[in-house]
Amino acid sequence: MKLKTILSERKRELIRFCKPLGLRFRNLELLDLAFRHRSYANESSEKRPENNERLEFLGDSVLGLAAATYLYKTFENNPEGDLAKIKSVVVSEKTLAPIALRFGIDKMLVLGRGEELSGGRQKPAILADCMESIIGAYFLDAGYAAAETYVLSFLVPEIEKVQEDRGSKDYKTLLQELYQKKTKECPRYETVSVTGPDHDRTFSVTVYLGECAYGPESGKSKKEAEQKAAKKAYTILTGKGCPKTSVFGQLP
Repeated sequence: MKLKTILSERKRELIRFCKPLGLRFRNLELLDLAFRHRSYANESSEKRPENNERLEFLGDSVLGLAAATYLYKTFENNPEGDLAKIKSVVVSEKTLAPIALRFGIDKMLVLGRGEELSGGRQKPAILADCMESIIGAYFLDAGYAAAETYVLSFLVPEIEKVQEDRGSKDYKTLLQELYQKKTKECPRYETVSVTGPDHDRTFSVTVYLGECAYGPESGKSKKEAEQKAAKKAYTILTGKGCPKTSVFGQLP
């Protein structure tokens, strides 16, 4: 397909797509091909129809390299296992598909009739694959440095999200693991009170470990109050809030 064969309206759509993302394609053929799903190619009357799968293959490698390089340089004290876990999350379909929707890739896809009718524009796999195809196309058009800049523009915020999630502790789970290890029993949570109007309630919760109570702790939801009560109990039992004595006796 030659650039001159791209319809003028499609060219305008491609240019509009690039602008907010900071993409500067010299060859719009490559970008247009990145949106062409194999379902369209399979239904095309062209002699040798092309699809975006080869660009996806290339883009997957560029994406992986950009992510790995950033993680290696940014998290100097993290072991390989940590970096691999973060990378696996941020380059996954689950991460890429919502970004694709945010970028409007669903509106730009070129699908076959059957795929169109089956809701292909909203399928996470198709959206994530197209993200990679665009990366591959941009790498060929503008080089690695430009492709890396584009990748990091949406990947760095996702990496930061993963780090924030890893930093937030689930104290209910931590407390249960600690308590079950010592007693083979589960903590028991009791809602002590619910106050305030329906639109602005405050929950107070106490957690019981056997006969010992920790709390009550308050939150704007039952879940939040339970987490606070669990945190209080866990902090005490692990000796971070007081000496290491508890219902378990002397903790290690």
